Amino acid sequence: MESKIEILSTVKVQSSPDLYKIVDALNRTLKHQDLMFGLALDKEDQEKMVFTIYRT
Repeated sequence: MESKIEILSTVKVQSSPDLYKIVDALNRTLKHQDLMFGLALDKEDQEKMVFTIYRT
């Protein structure tokens, strides 16, 4: 059985040291609704982060 991950939304936000805590809380709370959240450092601007919402 193949698992497909679909990107629903992506947004760039100002980097913050505690931003990962929000992403962790969202992942723990909404995983049963087939949603997953990601956070990555923006490759073009090190002061920004990319927040992504996925459907699994």
